[in-house]
Amino acid sequence: MTHKTVLITGASGGFGKAFTKRFLQEGYQVIATVRNEDKKSIVLDGLSEEQLKRLSFVLLDVTDEQSIVQFQVFLRKINRIDILINNAGFAVAGFTEELTISEYKMQFDTNFFGVIRVTNAVLPLMRSQGFGRIINISSISGLIGFPALSPYASSKHALEGYSESLRLEVKSFGIDVILIEPGSFQTNIWSSGTYLSKKAGHPNSPYKSLFSSMNERMLAESQRYGDPFLVANLVVSIATSNKTPSLRYTVGKGVKLSLFVKHLLPWKIWERLVLRQLNGKGKR
Repeated sequence: MTHKTVLITGASGGFGKAFTKRFLQEGYQVIATVRNEDKKSIVLDGLSEEQLKRLSFVLLDVTDEQSIVQFQVFLRKINRIDILINNAGFAVAGFTEELTISEYKMQFDTNFFGVIRVTNAVLPLMRSQGFGRIINISSISGLIGFPALSPYASSKHALEGYSESLRLEVKSFGIDVILIEPGSFQTNIWSSGTYLSKKAGHPNSPYKSLFSSMNERMLAESQRYGDPFLVANLVVSIATSNKTPSLRYTVGKGVKLSLFVKHLLPWKIWERLVLRQLNGKGKR
């Protein structure tokens, strides 16, 4: 392959589709992974004939060991991978008391262990070629915990620690590890594409009031969520830069301010502010 190559997991998702299109626009050879054949049409929408020539698909379920084995077989046929974007992921939403351990395991199996499986499969190739950039799509939830998202926030916090350690391990091989930490980008934790606990919002739930106030707030703010292509543009700029990338990049409206305030304020004041915004009970 004469073009630089990027491998994108979860290519049919909002970010994944944006990443695919932007890297094709930059002239990359794009390997897009999807969980099933039906997802291909989502990725293909809006692409030019020339771009389609540089796009290839691989079926991959990051939670399935046999699928990973087949993925490793595919990788043996590849000459190079310049960029790996670990994007496959989803959110488990619900209140901690009402969630099961199985639901937490399901969350980690994709968002955390899935990243490790794919990265371990790609690392031998990157080490042998002596270069590469691994871009892990984290979240502001990897830095700030939010109610009703403890499985998701926990998985992203774990991804942050894993990426920091991995970066130090592979630096000497010419490989950089980067974390992208987006805020809210046209997603809603209660909407489709998110696993919502069956007990969340139940009339008998002790968290019914909090659920309702959070849901109303998120629906009201959803129109202000950012365009996924803002994140895609950032990722492309990191991938194509000749400079050594930093470990962390935050992106999204209000993200940097939120992180600054959280680190600046004592926890009691931060807690009061968050609760006040969520349900007006922050003065307790």
